[in-house]
Amino acid sequence: MASLAEAEELDAHDPLASRRELFVGSDDPSIVAYLDGNSLGRPLRASATRLASFVPDAWGSRLIRGWDEEWFDLPLALGDRIGAVTLGAAPGQVAVGDSTTVLLYKLIRAAVDARPGRREIVVDTDNFPTDRYLVEGIAAERGLALRWIESDTRGGVTPLQLEAVLSDQTALVLLSHVAYRSGFLADVPALTTLAHGAGALVLWDVCHSVASVPIELDDWGVDIAVGCTYKYLNGGPGSPAFVYVRRDLHEQLVQPIQGWMGHAAPFEMGPGYAPAPGMRRFLSGTPSIVGMQALPDMVDLIDEVGMPAIRTKSETLTRFAIEAVDDWPASWGVEVATPREPGHRGSHVTIEHPAFERITAELWRRGVIPDFRAPRGMRVGLSPLSTSHVELFNGLEIVKQMLVRR
Repeated sequence: MASLAEAEELDAHDPLASRRELFVGSDDPSIVAYLDGNSLGRPLRASATRLASFVPDAWGSRLIRGWDEEWFDLPLALGDRIGAVTLGAAPGQVAVGDSTTVLLYKLIRAAVDARPGRREIVVDTDNFPTDRYLVEGIAAERGLALRWIESDTRGGVTPLQLEAVLSDQTALVLLSHVAYRSGFLADVPALTTLAHGAGALVLWDVCHSVASVPIELDDWGVDIAVGCTYKYLNGGPGSPAFVYVRRDLHEQLVQPIQGWMGHAAPFEMGPGYAPAPGMRRFLSGTPSIVGMQALPDMVDLIDEVGMPAIRTKSETLTRFAIEAVDDWPASWGVEVATPREPGHRGSHVTIEHPAFERITAELWRRGVIPDFRAPRGMRVGLSPLSTSHVELFNGLEIVKQMLVRR
């Protein structure tokens, strides 16, 4: 049985345990268990210091000179850093800027336009809502058809399912590396190879995997990937997203939101648009420099400890969560809706019960913070660098108490 003693033992032998103290709020007694790092990561104390000094120093002192000194190149420099540390991407293939939704829109449009004559986009029914809404709109704009994969809400897209819908009409396949609901971890190399065999491009949404699961975009032959930075990269609410475009595709993809920052000579303010070389062509307007400030500290921390250690801690946390729920009486009707094989899941565990929608609000008042996904799923998000096994155990014990009361 999962117990407090086991949780304490796991923490005692956890090589990442001491890193938890680096995060703001880790010593806040009002928060029993923060189990929503897969939606919004805790801030680092170093980032709090950086943000506080940004206004009087970089902004207040350097003023407009900051653009020449650092800010103009920051989306690409920071993109390279994220790419090297978390994405398995060589330099010159990642840029930071815009929201996830805007970047997805730009690259979906660019991808389908790069496959003229092909009339279909493949997407699964349980992909993240933004992804689904975007392809619905783009399909209507471009006169394309959607081929839906009926994905399991407790699993995800398999190679057999993808193979069944691919054809010579497939322009783009849009999938998530880790399913937002179930936590299913997709087989990126296998699915990408299948799509390429049909002549299609593939766009991977890595929002729920980046910095929690090792990613090797270059080695996997991925075409395009988009991810956010406020979950496991701890960039803060609304911090800008990033986009990866494989180097050989830069000249083939024409992004549809042509702004001054993506121009080949942005400060000449010329009469016509000419795309910049490399990843800068995928930028549009002025990037959120303030929104990028918390990211370097977290990327440095991830680089220090390494993605393999983070993945090991993630697997230990998710295994412990599943074991704890398995100990609850079957008569309660709580079900694990996340794959049980460690290699098939990301860093969150979803459990289901009809009472969880009502229970979640009360849990928040008691300092236990998971999130709820309709119709009956409670997501237990486990951020390896800021979550301890004891914290997880204490949080699940309060969930258990509330189920007993009901």
